[in-house]
Amino acid sequence: MKLAPKARYYTLGPEVARAIQQGLPIVALESTVITHGLPRPQNLDLARQMETEVRAQAAIPATIALLDQKVHVGLTETELERLANEPAARKVSRRDFGAALAQGAVGGTTVAGTLIAAHMVGIKVFATGGIGGVHRDAPFDISADLPELARTPVIVVCAGAKAILDLPSTLEYLETAGVPVIGYGTRDFPAFYSRCSGLSVPITAQTPAEIAEIARAHWAVGLQSALLVVQPPPEADALPAEIVEAAIEKALAEAKAQNIHGAATTPFLLSRVSTLTEGASLKSNLALLRNNARLAGQIAREMATPRRQQEA
Repeated sequence: MKLAPKARYYTLGPEVARAIQQGLPIVALESTVITHGLPRPQNLDLARQMETEVRAQAAIPATIALLDQKVHVGLTETELERLANEPAARKVSRRDFGAALAQGAVGGTTVAGTLIAAHMVGIKVFATGGIGGVHRDAPFDISADLPELARTPVIVVCAGAKAILDLPSTLEYLETAGVPVIGYGTRDFPAFYSRCSGLSVPITAQTPAEIAEIARAHWAVGLQSALLVVQPPPEADALPAEIVEAAIEKALAEAKAQNIHGAATTPFLLSRVSTLTEGASLKSNLALLRNNARLAGQIAREMATPRRQQEA
């Protein structure tokens, strides 16, 4: 365990602490999807469902968030409810930890923030919906998720980058940064709500065991980046790309007209796309989050298998 120098600010849930000590499979789960990504009460329902999906794969869920001047890795039901109903919760990325902790803020960790916390405590697998990326028409507006993926050795399971982003530029950044992008059962980079973006992935894998072996080899040669595992949303819940694109274009125009920018942009766009698609994008979002948690649990089980076998 890597907690000793940082124990003042980290607290592990009892179940997570035992799992780390015993080398059991664990899946980190982000919390901005709870604090900022979904409306109430779907946010709390989804948090519970993702944890259930992880458990169904014989892995331990570790939802990460900031509460009471601590980075909590593994939340109780009471803590989940508190997080889901906190209107003043902050989004916590790399730059935000110090201020949020010192000021006692309730915080939902972004992809970048969750990567940092998971790595600090030794968790190797993380499930999310979609990563941040390069913003459309703003090539210098790059999510902190991307550089964090380049320097933090964790397997990240997602449905690609959020469809509101510039997907080709996001993939170019990941290539330049040396982040392996692995399509799980697909050669096409998924577009979050849609199964296909028309962009190809450089690596494909057909099983969780294959992904685990790629990760072990990647890190064994001394590389320190994350591995980004992308899988399309379930076919029954995926949306046609043209419908999503029309809604995004309208939402982007509205954001510009209302001078919405910075951290407020993504929640606004996701909310508007949901409204413009009459809730279909929200349904797809919920389905892909559950799907990703399921796959992450399977990969975590494969990652934990060698250690358990060696100790047997």
